[in-house]
Amino acid sequence: MSIYDDVDEYIGARRVTDLSVSHDFSRAVVSIAALDDSRTEYRTSLWEVDVEGSAPARRLTHGELGENAPVFTASGDLLFSRRSNKDDPAQLWILPASGGDSRVLETRAAGVNGVRTARAGASMVGFSPVFGASSTDEDDDALRTERTANKVDAILHTGVPVRFWDHDLGPATPHLFAGSAADPTGLRDLTEGAAGALHEAKFDVSSDGSFVVSTWAVPGALATVRTVLVRIDTESGERTTIVDDVSADLSAPAISPDGSAVVFVRESLSTPEDAPRMTLQRYDFEDSSVSDVADGWDRWPMDPVWLPDGSGVLVTADEDGRSPIFVLRDGAQPQRLTHTDDAYTHVHVSSDGTRVLALAASYLAAPHPVSIEMSDGSVTALDTGIDQAPVPGTLTEVDTVVSDGSRVRGWLALPDGASELSPAPLLLWVHGGPLGSWNSWSWRWNPWLMVARGYAVLLPDPALSTGYGQDFVQRGWGAWGKAPFTDLMALTDVTAARSDIDDTRTAAMGGSFGGYMANWIAGHTDRFDAIVTHASLWALDQFGPTTDAPWYWAREMSPEMAVENSPHLFVADISTPMLVIHGDKDYRVPIGEGLRLWYELLSESGLPADDEGNTEHRFLYFPGENHWILSPQHAKVWYEVVLAFLAEHVLGESASMPRILGH
Repeated sequence: MSIYDDVDEYIGARRVTDLSVSHDFSRAVVSIAALDDSRTEYRTSLWEVDVEGSAPARRLTHGELGENAPVFTASGDLLFSRRSNKDDPAQLWILPASGGDSRVLETRAAGVNGVRTARAGASMVGFSPVFGASSTDEDDDALRTERTANKVDAILHTGVPVRFWDHDLGPATPHLFAGSAADPTGLRDLTEGAAGALHEAKFDVSSDGSFVVSTWAVPGALATVRTVLVRIDTESGERTTIVDDVSADLSAPAISPDGSAVVFVRESLSTPEDAPRMTLQRYDFEDSSVSDVADGWDRWPMDPVWLPDGSGVLVTADEDGRSPIFVLRDGAQPQRLTHTDDAYTHVHVSSDGTRVLALAASYLAAPHPVSIEMSDGSVTALDTGIDQAPVPGTLTEVDTVVSDGSRVRGWLALPDGASELSPAPLLLWVHGGPLGSWNSWSWRWNPWLMVARGYAVLLPDPALSTGYGQDFVQRGWGAWGKAPFTDLMALTDVTAARSDIDDTRTAAMGGSFGGYMANWIAGHTDRFDAIVTHASLWALDQFGPTTDAPWYWAREMSPEMAVENSPHLFVADISTPMLVIHGDKDYRVPIGEGLRLWYELLSESGLPADDEGNTEHRFLYFPGENHWILSPQHAKVWYEVVLAFLAEHVLGESASMPRILGH
């Protein structure tokens, strides 16, 4: 029996979540999450893996509440975050390279997180929240204590955003603090008066630790927000805006090894007519010039990392259902470094430029650390002590050419034994985003649990998906119910026509934008026996202003777009049983979407509640969960309810819901 046959075994599987590499490339540490003794929470510990691949991994930390966010100092000491109490902010700890026990490095009451270190010296920079009304650290601590003692959680806002993902923003806001790992008592606030400028900011520290380049949120007219790049001196705190592009958001700054330039990702501001475009740009400090890196490259670069000699950068970018590493050098065409089916993250390059360490993942393997040779792109897995469980089936690709000549492709996960004599029922699973791709392992959206129950799972990349060029994104921009829908149906047709697929037993599901598409599908075809919609957009006129980034959605969702593409306007045409799933702490797609969808399914759909209130639809509600369903036991409930709902309506089997739900 594999872990995919038993949901308990699956949620109990250990998983790699992070990778940090020392500046001299002699050491690498991964974060590994595992269930605690109660099996109700994941605890993360730090493990050292042998960068040469010859020794087994060894555990470094044993904190009761776990550790995360590892980062090495220039001298090889390991910094990480640890909580002493579940309700307290995480503190910064240090595990000396010279040996000995770990100890608290920083005692700021608000905690420090997101730390980055200089390649030379002991400089470090990280985030810590500060109240705008505070004038000193003591004043800040006193105000925090006063609010807690008086049970005051009220927040007075003067602009947007007011919340993010699953938590409220303010009244304390993140500031950047600089200090020395050798003397943590001297932390300095580099960004007094930052207000909300550093919410979800990304920054980099120069090699010598003398300055930082960070994103900086700038409010605009009509409740809009965009990001610019600032340079901050780590001694004086002097801040200078270096790149201010009124037509773009800027992110992912990476400072060159010699400190003369910074590369960053530019995402153009979309309009109802034009999709955003992501490009890599370079700013040179000497002449304040901005130039394109890999001008004309029709991919979306992410997470740039400089080569040690400054001759170019490594980036990842979605491409044809994968996310390889590319090498971008001045004046040369982008070169693909890796040629596997994996998606790569957490990329680190050695000081001599000969090797890369990264995390690799695909639909055949969960994230794991690998070593990559720069000379030929060969990949070697490093030992973490975690055995990759074999998947219960096979993975293949399917594609078709649609009416406008575009090629549409996807992954198809088939159960073992699927054949013409024993065809498998088909489950169409639509990805979220919508600007994304089915190209990497996900513990939360894993097709193999469905495959283990006999389903063939289709993971398509329709219009709006990344990795196929800008025109492919543009095909679906502002027209969600058109090309994305017809692409999905076209690829479903091709897949359903296979001899190893039973086209008389089919279902569709998706989360977030995938949930939107599930709702749209429900109102535009009755070809499926069941539909599962998770954290889904239902009424577009209501959704945009209530989400955590309303200005972003306003760029695409014009009133005309909302009318033409809102699933709720087609509720009367829904005749398929639907399972609605939503978390109350979901601020990306607020709970109002799920509540309105549920009520209108029962009152206005083509399959309404009967005269006695009975319904074939179901609503799985999580009061304490966000856009994802993160706690282990809730994830178990999620999978069990989905599998039971599909078994009833697709397989015609009698499947009971989890007893713990009380039914």
